[in-house]
Amino acid sequence: MVAAGRPVPGRANGEFYARHEVKGRTRPWCPPLVGLLFTAALVAGAPAGAGLFDVFPAPRAELWERWLANDPDDSRTIDHGAWDRFLEAYVLPGADGIARVAYADVTTRDEAALDGYLAMLSGVVIGGYAPDEQRAFWINLYNALTAQVVLAHYPVSDIREIDISPGLFARGPWDRALIPVEGVELTLNDIEHRILRPIWRDPRVHYALNCASLGCPDLRRSAYTGAGLDAALEAAARDYVNHPRGVRFAGDALVVSSIYRWFAEDFGGDDAGVLDHLRRHASPGLRARLARVERVDDHAYDWALNDAARGATRDLGARR
Repeated sequence: MVAAGRPVPGRANGEFYARHEVKGRTRPWCPPLVGLLFTAALVAGAPAGAGLFDVFPAPRAELWERWLANDPDDSRTIDHGAWDRFLEAYVLPGADGIARVAYADVTTRDEAALDGYLAMLSGVVIGGYAPDEQRAFWINLYNALTAQVVLAHYPVSDIREIDISPGLFARGPWDRALIPVEGVELTLNDIEHRILRPIWRDPRVHYALNCASLGCPDLRRSAYTGAGLDAALEAAARDYVNHPRGVRFAGDALVVSSIYRWFAEDFGGDDAGVLDHLRRHASPGLRARLARVERVDDHAYDWALNDAARGATRDLGARR
């Protein structure tokens, strides 16, 4: 059994970080007027069409030591059957290669079943499980919480419209405490940036987490499990890299998902690292074309809700 550490407050290099932006935007706290002036200056100096998501850097992976405890010899598994049933019923593959969720069709009974599944996860003492079982737990928890939040506020056209996070510059649900685990209240950003990314340091986790947007990797139609985790992450990486929203060429220019910009540190830290990662997961034809480029020319992301009711009508190259 690996011993757990104590909770780590949200500090980096002695500086307090109040998490104000979504999909992991963080910024140092400052008085409101100073913050407004600072933000205005940043936006004024940003490229045309850039928004707050372009201006503020993505969050770093900052380890929360409290969640390091695990038991590599533990053979127990966590029952994700309720989540499996939800995914099978409501995640629909699209003709454009993007899976969407039929939020409008979710019955009151099935929404209650989703709530019950999350209540069950909330009661799990996760520190006693094997590492792969833990990682599957956190991925499923993140994805199921995201679905629950969207359902609670549906209809919306963009998850960032679910403006429930605290903070002056907050946008979206990512910094709202949504669920207790082992008695500790957690946000979606906690799960992604303080648990999954820093503990496992595997860039493939970005292909498993779904933020309910068309630009995001698909919500898998079955729950992640500890036993099948590596194969599932490989398949998710391969599917996203080989889809136009992950990697595409506009003429000779290489355009990648903004995920590779926001979280470049997880993909090698620079264009060379990102390209190396993409080549490892690319199909032979795409790999051959990537072998002839040395830089990423642009990035794009579509924040439209992954809503089956909207159909496959979006331009895959839509800019944020």
